[in-house]
Amino acid sequence: MPLGRAPFSNDEYDRRIAKTRAAMDEAGLDAIFVTDPSNMAWLTGYDGWSFYVHQGVILRMEGGPVWWGRYMDSIGALRTCWMDPENILGYPDNYVQSALRHPMQDLAGQIKALGLEAARIGVEMENYYYSAKAHAVLFEELPGASLVDATALVNWQRLVKSEDEIDFIRKAAKISEKVMRVALERAEPGLRKNDLVADIMHAGITGVEDIWGDYPAIVPLTPSGLDATAAHLTWNGDLMKEGEATFFELSGCYRRYHAPLCRSIFLGTPPQEMREAEQAQLEGIEAGLEVAKAGNTAGDIARTFLDVLESHGIQRMGRCGYPIGLSYPPDWGERTASLRAEDETVLEPGMTFHFMPALWMETWGLETTETILIRENGPAEALCNFERKLFVKP
Repeated sequence: MPLGRAPFSNDEYDRRIAKTRAAMDEAGLDAIFVTDPSNMAWLTGYDGWSFYVHQGVILRMEGGPVWWGRYMDSIGALRTCWMDPENILGYPDNYVQSALRHPMQDLAGQIKALGLEAARIGVEMENYYYSAKAHAVLFEELPGASLVDATALVNWQRLVKSEDEIDFIRKAAKISEKVMRVALERAEPGLRKNDLVADIMHAGITGVEDIWGDYPAIVPLTPSGLDATAAHLTWNGDLMKEGEATFFELSGCYRRYHAPLCRSIFLGTPPQEMREAEQAQLEGIEAGLEVAKAGNTAGDIARTFLDVLESHGIQRMGRCGYPIGLSYPPDWGERTASLRAEDETVLEPGMTFHFMPALWMETWGLETTETILIRENGPAEALCNFERKLFVKP
């Protein structure tokens, strides 16, 4: 039985580890060192705000995963991981932000103690949490080992969700619906944007009935007017104004699982060009959902959507979606497949994507998006039950 409060059964973690080991075997790896906190949580259940210091999970071809991190965070690992205490390792605090020593020196000692000093070890080199300094020190401390780039090896094993994971995403979707309702109901001329965001965040954390809200991996993105021509601006203390569109890029979060949802609102009377773009966008979303079927590809969704836009005279660059699920800041995407024209990843039942066909034009932005689930049969299911349109407050 799990010793901590890991959110899934031991059978579910066994399934994940078996999938990961199969990928490791194919890559010719003896072990991997995983630093992405989403991958750490997926393998072990670990959940803590400690990703600002060096930490990770060692997975060998045999035995349970080994959590390694700052000693004070090892207590949290005991509370959240499913493994036995002997698989929880903590390094002393004098390694933290020290100019005299580096945590990777401790990690190298732990790796040697596990008999991996001459092993072929995969590391996540393209990762927010694995620094150039960390790699350099680990390389120096393990001269007999081969450190191999295993970026996204675990991420790809997460692409098809289990039924338990889908249940968590559905719960996150219920919170997303609530959060979006609050955003649209509260938005009005004269309202300070930061006050609106405070209400949004309160709605997300309080959750829905017994579904409590976790913190999302991305803060609310709520730009208005010309700011909405940019994709990733947050908020300020300005007043909302009549004659401006605001898009809300939000997500509920339940036990680190997300269901992003975007909608836009115009305060006043929208210009005709925005109305025409809205119709093109909605038509494109419907067409994209129709081809989002098992056996088709991620590129099929993107190409179908872009073809619709082009038929309306709209040119759009960039991908229009990505996989979502379990994640930590700074991103709720899984960093594997993309909904872009050249991506030929074959869609399988259980995959979940943020279908994100936003339009950022010269003077306004329009975001209408869905979290979608690839099903056994038929088109993808939109997991949020929320009217799809440009909302208007005259």
